[in-house]
Amino acid sequence: MEKGSMKTIFGTKLGMTQIIGENGVMIPITVIQARPCTVTQVKTVEKDGYTAVQVGFGEGKNLSNAVVGHVKESGTTPKTLREIRAEDLGDIKVGDKISADIFNVGDMVDVSGISKGKGWAGAIKRHNFHRHGKSHGGKGNTRKVGSIGSMYPQKVIKGRPMPGQMGGENTTVKNLMIAYIDSENNLIGVKGAVPGPKKGIVEISGREKK
Repeated sequence: MEKGSMKTIFGTKLGMTQIIGENGVMIPITVIQARPCTVTQVKTVEKDGYTAVQVGFGEGKNLSNAVVGHVKESGTTPKTLREIRAEDLGDIKVGDKISADIFNVGDMVDVSGISKGKGWAGAIKRHNFHRHGKSHGGKGNTRKVGSIGSMYPQKVIKGRPMPGQMGGENTTVKNLMIAYIDSENNLIGVKGAVPGPKKGIVEISGREKK
């Protein structure tokens, strides 16, 4: 969606490659298939309590009657629905298309997605802890966490870095540059890495110019 300096589109992460910049330097980019998103619903303060735009993308199969009825006005049968919050919706309406050409090479964006799930991980891998000493009488597991509290308060403080589930959470990488755009094939090349695995859904949001 584009309103003024705000631009947002959803796409599928295809993978990483590299291109040659104007100065001959190789630029690593992540290629995102930003298929056209169709506006399926416009939410307003009067009706929904807040302003937002719901968009759909992809081609859905075996959709429920409720979903088919919901997107009927847009004339599409999207596989995925996502919502974009905004204070000012402008003149956007149901059925409008949002494509990759809302961005230009050189634009700065934030990219959000679900990071790769790496399962249960210890504190060394999850939080970059150091090992315990192996000499001078060191005993036991050198990869264990160690002390997780003190005499007072007699509990583990919330937020203490501990072993646990690593990855699989919503992550945003900020200040990435659009290095490549193929409007004909709806491809966007973002300089650097973005969250998530291949075929994962990511959100590309333009940063407001100050």
